[in-house]
Formats: sequence, C-alpha cells, structure tokens
Amino acid sequence: MLYLVCYKSALMSNCDPIAFPTFPNFPKGFKLSNLIVSKPRKLSRTVADVPVAAGIIEMIQQPVERRNGGGGIEAAASDETAPIASHRSRGASSMFRSFGSLFGENSNNVGSMGIHSPTNAAEHGYVEFGMQDPDRSGRTLGTFAGVFSPVALSMFSALIFIRVGFIVGNAGLYVTLLQFVIAYLILLFTVASVCAISTNGAVEGGGVYFMISRTLGLEFGGSIGTLFFLANVVGCAMAISGCTEGMMVNFGPGGYFTKGDNGLLPDGTWCRFLFSTIINTSMLVVCLIGAALFAKTSVLILGTVTICLLATYISFLAEGEKVIDRPKENEIFNATTKLNYTGLKTETLMENLYPHYVRDYTSDGKMVDFATTFGVLFAGVTGIMAGANMSGELKSPSRSIPTGTLSAVAFTFVSYILLSFLMAFTTPAVTMQNNYLFLMPVNFWPPFTAIGILTATFSTGLSNLIGSSRILEALSKDQVFGSLLNFVLRGTWKGNPVAAVFTSWLLVECILLIGSLNAIAQVNSVLFMLSYLATNLACLGIELTGAPNFRPLFKYFTWHTCLIGLLGTLIMMFVINPIYASSSIILCLILVIALHLFSPASQGTQWGSISQALMFHQVRKYLLMLDSRKDHVKFWRPQMLLLVSSPRSCCPLVDFVNDMKKGGLYVIGHVKVGDYTAVVDPTIEDNKYWLSFLDHMKVKAFAEVTLAQSIREGVQHLIRLSGIGAMKPNTIILGFYDSEVPKDFFEAGTSPYKTDGFNHGEIQNFPIRRDGEEKQIDVAEYVAIMCDVLRMKKNLCLCRHFHRLDKNFIAKSKHLRYIDVWPINVFNPNSNNPFDVVSLFMMQLAVIINMLAKWKHLRLRVFLCESNNAQTNVSSFDTQMPQMDIFARMKLEQSLKNLRIEADIIEIQEWSSESDFTTHSRILKQFTSHADEDNEVITEENLNRSKLYMQRANQIIRERSDQTAVSFIYLAAPPQIAAPDFNERSARYIELLTELTAELPPTILVHGVNTVTSTTL
Repeated sequence: MLYLVCYKSALMSNCDPIAFPTFPNFPKGFKLSNLIVSKPRKLSRTVADVPVAAGIIEMIQQPVERRNGGGGIEAAASDETAPIASHRSRGASSMFRSFGSLFGENSNNVGSMGIHSPTNAAEHGYVEFGMQDPDRSGRTLGTFAGVFSPVALSMFSALIFIRVGFIVGNAGLYVTLLQFVIAYLILLFTVASVCAISTNGAVEGGGVYFMISRTLGLEFGGSIGTLFFLANVVGCAMAISGCTEGMMVNFGPGGYFTKGDNGLLPDGTWCRFLFSTIINTSMLVVCLIGAALFAKTSVLILGTVTICLLATYISFLAEGEKVIDRPKENEIFNATTKLNYTGLKTETLMENLYPHYVRDYTSDGKMVDFATTFGVLFAGVTGIMAGANMSGELKSPSRSIPTGTLSAVAFTFVSYILLSFLMAFTTPAVTMQNNYLFLMPVNFWPPFTAIGILTATFSTGLSNLIGSSRILEALSKDQVFGSLLNFVLRGTWKGNPVAAVFTSWLLVECILLIGSLNAIAQVNSVLFMLSYLATNLACLGIELTGAPNFRPLFKYFTWHTCLIGLLGTLIMMFVINPIYASSSIILCLILVIALHLFSPASQGTQWGSISQALMFHQVRKYLLMLDSRKDHVKFWRPQMLLLVSSPRSCCPLVDFVNDMKKGGLYVIGHVKVGDYTAVVDPTIEDNKYWLSFLDHMKVKAFAEVTLAQSIREGVQHLIRLSGIGAMKPNTIILGFYDSEVPKDFFEAGTSPYKTDGFNHGEIQNFPIRRDGEEKQIDVAEYVAIMCDVLRMKKNLCLCRHFHRLDKNFIAKSKHLRYIDVWPINVFNPNSNNPFDVVSLFMMQLAVIINMLAKWKHLRLRVFLCESNNAQTNVSSFDTQMPQMDIFARMKLEQSLKNLRIEADIIEIQEWSSESDFTTHSRILKQFTSHADEDNEVITEENLNRSKLYMQRANQIIRERSDQTAVSFIYLAAPPQIAAPDFNERSARYIELLTELTAELPPTILVHGVNTVTSTTL
C-alpha cells in the first residue's frame, strides 16, 4: 500500500504535472481509501467508474507483489502480461481481471508518464501479446483438457494399438527400446526448448509458428510454420488412415467381428478412401463447433484409450496360448502356417531381443529396416506440439504448456516401454510381423482393442486438424503470404477460423490418396522433425545471445540440451529418409528466401529477430578481437567520416564516398548547433530520418548526429567518438567552402536521387541553405576544422564540384576517359620528393575508385610536374623549356611498378625551372602550415601575383581535364591556428584553393598523414 499512500499524498499537494497525471473523472465523494486491498468488492465497483485510476492501480500493484512474494493484487491475465512473475491465487485475480482492457481505451494519461502500455508500445511498432482478459478473449482451456489430453492422445495415435508390435517384431526389443530412448530424448530436449520459449512471454495462437516467428524472425518463422502446418495435415491423414485400417480389420471382409468373406464394410482402395473421407468430415464437424467441444472430446477419448490400454496390459498377463489368424491382406506370409501367441514365456523374450527384419505386407512387400521402424515410431510420438497449437485457447499458456506437455511425455513413455516389454515376453516375432492387429484376439474382451484403435486415431487426427487450422490462421493474421490468405481472416466466425478448418480438411483429403500408413509416416516424421529442429535452433540462438530479456520460468534447459536436440533431430531426419529430409530442408530454404524477398510482412514486422541479437553478439566479440595495435599497412583500408550540412545537397558525394571506402567503415556525420536545454535530446528524432536517408541512398554507412554549441566543437566530437574499437575513421571528408548555392537533389527533376519521402506537407526534413541565406560557418572556423583534423592525425579530403557528378553518365559516356592524379604541392612546388605520403595517399584513393565496375573502364593518369634540377631546385612555368629530366620519369615509373599501379604518366612541359621563383615560392608558403617564423608581411601585390599563379596552375589542369571524370589534387596543409593573423591567412588560403579548383570536374583535394601503401609481401 506504500504506492497508494504516496499517490494519495501527491494528489493532495502541489505536484509537478509531469510526475503525476490529472484525473478529471473521479466520482463525487471518491476517496483513495476506498482502494484498500482488504475491500475488493468496493474496489471493483469504484474502479468501474474510474477507469484511469484502475489503470494506475494495475500499473503500481506489480512491484508490490514482487516485494511481498506474490499475494494480494493481481493484474489482468497475469500469466500472459507478466510471465516471469510467480503464480497467484485466483481469488485476487478475479478482482482485477477487467483492468487490462482499460489500457487500450484510457491510456493517454498513463502514457504521458512514460509507463509502458499497449498504446505506447504500438507506437514503437511492437505490440505486447496476452493483454486481453482470458475469459472474454475465448481462452477457456486449462492444463489437463487443453494440453495434457491432446498431447497424450497425439503421442498414442495409431502407434499404441497398431504399430508397436510391428516395431518390436522387426527391430527386436533392444533396438525398440533404443529407438524409444532416442525418440524421447529428442522430444524431451525439444519440449525443454518449447517450455523455455513459451514461459518467456505471452504465447498467442499458432503454437510453434508463433514461437519461432517471434524468435527467429518472419522468414524462418513463416517457412517453418508453413512446413509445420503441412506436418499437421499429413499427421491428420496418417491418423485417419490408421483409423480406417482398424475399421477394415474389424468390420471388413474377413474381419474379426464379421463372419465369412463379405464383412459389414466393403474393402478396396476407393472404399477405404470413402471411409477416410467420412472420418475426416466428422472431424471437420467437431472443429467447426469449436475448441471447447474438442477439449471435452479429447478428455473423454483419453479416458477411453486409457481404459483400453489397461485392458491390454491385463490381457498380456492373464491370457494363455492362442492361435491367431493371418490377415486377409497379408499375401506374403504362407497361408497354411498359423500365427501363435505364447503368453508370458522366457523363450519368447529371448527370441524377440534382436532384430528380425522382414517384408511389410502393407507396403507391397517393401523390406523393413531400422529407418522404416524408427520412422513409424517417431511419427507416432510427434504430438508434443498439440498443446502448443492450442495456445490461443489456453487460459495460461506459459504455465499449461510446460506442465501439460512434460506430464504427457512421461505418461506416454512409460506406457510404450511397458507395452513393448509385454509384447516381447508374450508374442513371437512372426506373429507381430504378419498381423499388426494381433492385440485384438489377444485381449480378454476384443472390443476394447477396437475401441482403443478407433478412438486413439480419431483423437490424433482431430488434434492435428484443429492444430493445422490454428497455424494457418496465425499465418494469415501476420500477413506472411500477403493477400493470398485473406480468405482465412474473412472466413472466421465467432473466433473460429472456419475457412482455415475447411482448407486443412481439403489438404488432408489430398494426402489420403497416398493410402499406405507406413508411407505417410515417413513424410510425417521428417516434417515434424524439421519443425522440432527449428524450435531447438530458436532456443539455442536466443540462449547463446545472452539477451537480458530471455528469462524463462522453465529453468531445466541449457544450450547443451538445445544443441543435442538440434543435432539429434537433424541426424534422425536423414536416417528415416534422406530424400525426404533433403527435400524438406531445400523447401524450407526456398520459403525463407521467398518470404524475405516478397512477403509484405517482412518490411513491417517489429517482432524482433534473433538474427539481430546474434549479429550483435558476434560483432561485439570480433570488435574486441580487432586490435588497433596490430594494424599493418599491408591491410590498410580507408575508413571514412563524411561531414555534411544537409543530405539534400550532397547526394552525389555520399554516393561517391561509398565507392571510395573499399569495404571500410563509412560514417556520415552531421552537427546540430544549439544548447542542450530541452527535455529530450533533439538528435534522437533526427536519427530515424538519417537512417531513412541511408536506405534511400542504398549506401553501406552509419549515421552520426551530434549537438554542439559550434560546428567546430561538434566535428571534434564526431572525429573522436565515431566508430568503435579499432573501427574508427582515418579519413575525414569535407565539402568545399565556396559561395555556390546548394542544389536540392531531392527535388531536382532529372536527379536520380529525387524523392518526396522527406517532405511532410510544408515541413522539409534536412533544410537546405537557400540563395541569399548566410552560412552557418565562417572561413576561419572552416580552416580551423581542417587544422583540427590534421592535428588528430587523420587524413583530410576537400571535395568540390561533386554536384556535377553523374555516375550513370560516367558509366555510359565514351567522352569521359580518365581519373587524374596531380601529385604536386602547388603551394610549395620545389619539394625534392614528389612521391611523399600525400602523393601516395592520393594514388591509393584513385586506384580504389578505379577498381570498381562503374569506374573500371577509366584510365588512371599521373601528371609529372616536378623537376629534379640540382642547380635551382625550384620550379616555374615556361613553355619554351626543353624536355624535363628523364630521371624523374624513370623514378615515377619505378614507384608505380613497385606499387602495382597501372597508370599513364603525363609530363607537364610548362612546369620548369626559373631562377627568380624562389621569392614567389616563399610567399605561397606563408598561407600554409610551413610559413616562415619571421612572419613576412604579405603585400597586396604579392597576393595578386599568388592569385595569378593559381589561375595559371588552374589553366594547366583545366586544359587537360576535358575528358576527366574526377581529379585528385595535392592539398597543402592549412595555416597554423597559432598564427597571429590566422583569420586573414585562412581567408587567403581558401581564396587560393578556390582559384586552383575553379571550373574543374569533380575534384578532391587530398592531404594524407599516414603511410597507406606497401611494396613488400
């Protein structure tokens, strides 16, 4: 009651409205003292008038219960909404049962507090299941009627009275026990996985499909669910075939209860199909009436089967030696030889210990082997999912499924082992091999066996039929196959999926045409085993991920049990029938791919996929193993951080950098300028738009958005914090600082990036700077960012004119033929080594671009602009100078050869020595980080001469760029921030770069700081 007292005192005080919602609907005279737990009737009447208060009481009572160990108050459908809480008394449950539905209607105020509710959850694309009142949502079945009875009957099926003798007679007692142990171990481990998943959250209709789809995701869940639906259909057909076989043996020509060869029922292929159809139709009627009748029927049938089974055990102990007739359909066995029943004899047991495989008289004389007997055995005990299939009708699936399933497994296992021992002790192998219904004459009252056969097979078929219809209904609700299954939803009447039942019935009719029970059994076993394999895989995966929210109530499982169940299921699938196993796996994979590509639900489902959890687990593990101290230049790759102002204006650049990353890290960063004073971080809302932008661009990149008081500060945040572990950006890319008006590629008519997805009426995401608007950053801050990048030991690229880039045109054009590299520092052209770190980094980037399919047809050109003139050691422009030194060309050719780079070397004749250029070179250096310490005053005349020099350099580059797709140009380091006139130098530095790159094709100015090439192995 501490929460209620606090809440009452809060209402009486002047509280913050954010902390507590207002309640305008309190009735006159209402007092919080009325909500005392000791007055449940008063509480229920009061809360009926105060729905919001009811919601609050339901929200706050759960922590109280956890503290007190689970007494007192209980929320609606506690086993569904809070499956990890302990079970509570039903008296308190009825008091608050109606509260859960109030969240759907009156959750606005609660939602404003940030408390979880279905409404809030739906806004995030995920709806919690099991929030409804069990009684009012059609959940009426308990553990015994809803789980134990259908599971036990499904595991008895046709096997208990018809095929156990077939297995013991052919495989022998030892092998039979081994097969039962193998089968039940697989089942037990699978049941453990089912129990773990089913007790980790609310389970809705669809059983195993629901659990797998909500764990492995839509693709695997939909494919396995489809095959499990088919498995139930085949299982139903198998049970009906067994029921028909029992009818023919008892009432057909030569039947046990008939005299003469005529019989009460005619026999034949089409006669059996007719009787199977009648049985199938009677099951259809029961399913159409509803799950309640099915539950009542299953309990009644289970009692009947149990009595018949006890009568069989008593008969083995009480009956003596007998002679048993050969079935009329058995044409393999010698007609003159009688089949004997010896009663309890040690000699009979010794003869039945080892295998005696013979031909199967029901399958055209096909030879029986281990795979055949195990296939029949496993097909008979595959009913462990019968209870899970009824999850939509269970009051408490998270409690009923584990308890009922495990109890039924133990019950049937003991029953089968006891029956196998008694058969081996009393019945010769020849009798069991040649009369599969020898239990009839052995029984002290033969109708017991007949009743047991008919009821067990009928109930199994009924369970499979209703299970398959529920799976089909779940598939249609999830829109796994789109509009293809909409008729199932439209064909639902009073919660009963009538259309799904009819569809399942029709498919069962098709399977019945196969006829032979043993032939159907192998198909049935393989399909069920595949669904069990997927269930074990789902539990194994979620256990290995270590997800904090995987806290099942069922604790008796580990990843070892899941793995053993998975491997055992996989191996036995191929033991039973390799062709069926391979075909089912291939079909499953085809369904996975098809659903991933074409299912409309794959784009909108927010169930959570285990693939994301597994990828997170593996990525984290390998990121920890990726050690930056072990980096080697041989395996260097660019890891890009592209800083953008608005995605609207930089689409071609984003696309180009995606090509240049060469499988490395690619981060697109953006800085929002402002103060963090809001209640909610403004970048949170932006993240989803940036992710949508990446999807629109189809680039393999991450988006990072930060909030800072200045762009420079935000860029520092991004450079330091982008990436994780050893995967951090080593190359920072900026757009060029110029006065051009940005182009909106989202709205341009001919733009390949055009979209309206980021326009919401008058509001545009990613606003762009329009003509006349002021920039958010000035020249000094821009150059300071460049300095920060280099001081952080990151490579730097400035990109200009990329609004002109058209990759589709480049791929088709025959005019654009080259990628150009200009490895000369125009600001300091007298360097002795033209192949420094910057030049090699430029060539590396150019080679990476040239590797891609859309760029591969372009030829790489390297321009040789330096002269190794020992006398002057300077360079200038002179069109009359002789051919440049041959040694410089030879040195460049050797460097390209060592680096395995194929490129054309183009000599620039205009670049040659001039004796008076030393002074000019010293002036250009003053605008870079290599400025002299004497801080020489830059006159207007020197500045103009520098501009003319840059214009001349630009002319040389432009004249050779007519057929160039993209150019890489050497970028001199910017002036140092510590310079006293940094602002002035920065402005001049950008002016000179503007002159250098004017009217060029898309250009990248590059400055590298790290060695990125290697000439050794």
